[in-house]
Amino acid sequence: MSDEIKDRLRNSAEACLKSYEAWAGNKKDGGKREDLQDTVHELRKVASRLEIEIAISERNESGNKQIPIPPHRDARGRGNNNDAADDEKNNGNQAAPAQAASSGVTVEKSSRPRRRPAPQKSAGGEG
Repeated sequence: MSDEIKDRLRNSAEACLKSYEAWAGNKKDGGKREDLQDTVHELRKVASRLEIEIAISERNESGNKQIPIPPHRDARGRGNNNDAADDEKNNGNQAAPAQAASSGVTVEKSSRPRRRPAPQKSAGGEG
């Protein structure tokens, strides 16, 4: 932690504590409440800066490590870039029709629309 953040944290915490004690003595005083809110806000800003420093430190430490392949991706054999091998394993939704075709099962698709036809009106002139 840098000295600047240490000093800001120490000073803002002390100021916040003093503002709190002043406000706790007279909770109806609007000026003391505003002072407390200002010091709490400053304390939050320092805490945010500290969180940023922690994140930067973690990123620098973990930057040298490789990110592992998630198990669900590793199991699919994504690393070999062999689409034919993926089709033979039936990995993914797109490979299923290729397997059905290779097993001798033919799947015919209808070219007809799937909507139901509209009901026919009677020719008798009723209505």
